[in-house]
Amino acid sequence: MANTALRIGTLGAARITPMALLRPARQVPEATVIAVAARDAQRAQAFASKHHIPKVHTSYEALIADPDVEAIYNPLPNSHHASWTIKALQAGKHVLCEKPLAANADDAQRMADAAATTDRVLMEAFHWRYHPLAARMKEIVDGGELGKIRHVETHFCIPLWILGDIRYRLDLAGGATMDTGCYAICILRFLAGAEPEVIRAEAKLSSPGVDRYMAADFRFADGRTGRFTCSLFSAAVLRMQARVVGDLGEMTVFNPVAPHFYHRIKVSTQSGSRRERVRGDATYTHQLRAFVDTVRNGTPVPTNPAHGVANMRVIDEVYRKAGLEPRRSS
Repeated sequence: MANTALRIGTLGAARITPMALLRPARQVPEATVIAVAARDAQRAQAFASKHHIPKVHTSYEALIADPDVEAIYNPLPNSHHASWTIKALQAGKHVLCEKPLAANADDAQRMADAAATTDRVLMEAFHWRYHPLAARMKEIVDGGELGKIRHVETHFCIPLWILGDIRYRLDLAGGATMDTGCYAICILRFLAGAEPEVIRAEAKLSSPGVDRYMAADFRFADGRTGRFTCSLFSAAVLRMQARVVGDLGEMTVFNPVAPHFYHRIKVSTQSGSRRERVRGDATYTHQLRAFVDTVRNGTPVPTNPAHGVANMRVIDEVYRKAGLEPRRSS
């Protein structure tokens, strides 16, 4: 099997699937999407026909049980990540699970335990982490030209004005922090190279318990500070940025999340400023290559189960500091 394309089945016909899996699979010959399942049989068939997926299952259980499927892509709502990922792992499938890994840290830990017990790959789909821009950002931060790092902040605010969208549904573990915020927290942790303590958080709600905006302040054990903001509906219509401040200079990065569309690094120090861009394929293409490599060759990936658990712990604490409950799974 090691010399054949990794055969992937996708749970549901989610809007993200063409960009996150199907198009990358056309660029990665080591992977192929052979099956789709959806609760609505007509929708599943239409999705399969449109995207040339050869096999259609009318239930998630049937897809997971399919002996031809080696790996599962799970883009289901956040509240469904844990249950269906664990079922897939226990059926012997590797899983690429959309971010955030789970509805909360406890569920993420159960997923991590299942991956360890079954000796299957579980990888969280933080696609930005696999683009060469991520390594370049970290190289600049750790390279010394900014001096001693004092502050790290990240922002991911987008306009999502359709209030009926699933990302605004509490029963599906929605909210801005679960959506754009999970990216901002992940990038902050990555650039800091350490886990933050949540000092305070403030939410603005779209409905009871559901944040449309969140801001939080952090502190690291060595005295550094951090901050993040995220939103689906706020005055900050579009903001995608990372900023690292040191005692000798600072780095700002526009669009670290989807750099293949456009991005810009700006480094400012006492000796002047410069701008950089980093070439690479689409983030999702890099991610799929990494998923195949870890399944086939055991190559470690940065967005492993332990990473997912750590990210969810910060998300849960942000909610608590804002006076809200962590999300729950279905």
